[in-house]
Order: sequence, then structure tokens, then C-alpha cells
Amino acid sequence: MLHGDLVLLRTAVEADIPALVRIRSTAAVLGRWPLADESLEAELAADVAGQDGVEFLAVVVGGAVVGAVQWAAEDDPMYRHAGIDIYLDPAVHGRGIGTDAVRTLARHLVRELGHHRLVIDPAADNEPAIRCYAKVGFKPVGVMRQYERAEDGTWHDGLLMDLLADELT
Repeated sequence: MLHGDLVLLRTAVEADIPALVRIRSTAAVLGRWPLADESLEAELAADVAGQDGVEFLAVVVGGAVVGAVQWAAEDDPMYRHAGIDIYLDPAVHGRGIGTDAVRTLARHLVRELGHHRLVIDPAADNEPAIRCYAKVGFKPVGVMRQYERAEDGTWHDGLLMDLLADELT
């Protein structure tokens, strides 16, 4: 368990799936995290079960699951770093919860696991997410053109951001 100022990050469990399905089903989240599996329940069950070296954590505020954050590491010594992804219930947007969750995980990855560099890749037009990550110390690296495909089949740009250990705020 990782404790932030506002959040608790803990390993997600099967009992979290209904809350995460509800959150992922909101238009705001589904628009940024489209369905990748045949069903949202199946996709989240796979996330909770752990897959491909991705650590999947529930974001908890006041005892309630309000989202999820995940991370994965590139362990090749020449390129070692960790990448982060997060989504939150739109009902808690604008309250500093995302910033606290990202900062809490970033501190763990840097201080306890020894990563010197972290990356995150919001959609280039996701200004609230970009502001959130910048508050933690992430800096834009560049635009990845036509980086991700939306449910309607169109391609959207992504913004690669990174954070070096000594830039963590």
C-alpha cells in the first residue's frame, strides 16, 4: 500500500471490478481509455489478475475506489525506466486526487524501486491530464503523431512526457 496526502494506492482486487467498470464506463473515461477487450468486465478482470508485468493499483479515497493507476517497467539496463497510466472517476476530477496519485506512485518508483526516469503519455489534447502531470514534475518530450486509435477508427496524437528522479516535486 502506498499512502499519499489524499489517496491510498493498493493492489486492485476482484471486489474492485464493479466500481472500476462503472468508472471506465463513464463517457469521460471511456473516451480516453477505449475498450480493448470483448467486454469491460473481462478486460478489468485481466488487469486485476496481473498481465504482462503491469502492476495494477486501485486509487482509494475515503475508503472508496475512485480509479486505477498502473505501471510497468522496462528492465533492460540500457533503457531502464517505468511508465505510468491512470484514470479516475470524473466525479473526483479537479480535486488534486490525480496529482496526488501520480506523485505517490512516482515517489515509490523513484525512491523504493530506484527508477531514474518515468514516462507518461496523455493524449495531446488532454490539457487537464497534462497540467496534472506537470505539477508532479513531468515535462513534455514531444508529440507522437497518430499515436492511438479512437473507437471511431481515427488516429489521435499523444504527448510523451518524462520525469527524471531529481525533478520529482
